[in-house]
Amino acid sequence: QVQLLESGGGSVQAGGSLRLSCAASGNILGINTMGWYRQAPGKQRELVATITSVGRTNYADSVKGRTTISRDNAKNTVALQMNSLKPEDTAVYFCNANVNLRWFTTLDAWGQGTPVTVSS
Repeated sequence: QVQLLESGGGSVQAGGSLRLSCAASGNILGINTMGWYRQAPGKQRELVATITSVGRTNYADSVKGRTTISRDNAKNTVALQMNSLKPEDTAVYFCNANVNLRWFTTLDAWGQGTPVTVSS
């Protein structure tokens, strides 16, 4: 079983910053891509940023230049530093990890989400 535990969400004024963290635990042999997604009220879940096990990153156009994703492979953690936040960044943010398990299986694991509210 794999668990992803997120932290760091909250409320902030426009222009402010937040740092989200996510820790993976369980019977993990390794983690491939880790990432953050978000879902605003009434909208579909969308990609925010991903990072591979060797540090290659990918960002949604809407957050490029304002957001940095990073990970610690030794600790199975991923973080999302968000700066210059805008009201349209308001959403529930979900951590995602593609995890290698025993018997050559993989699992696409999700956290329960952490809310971010940006007020104008």
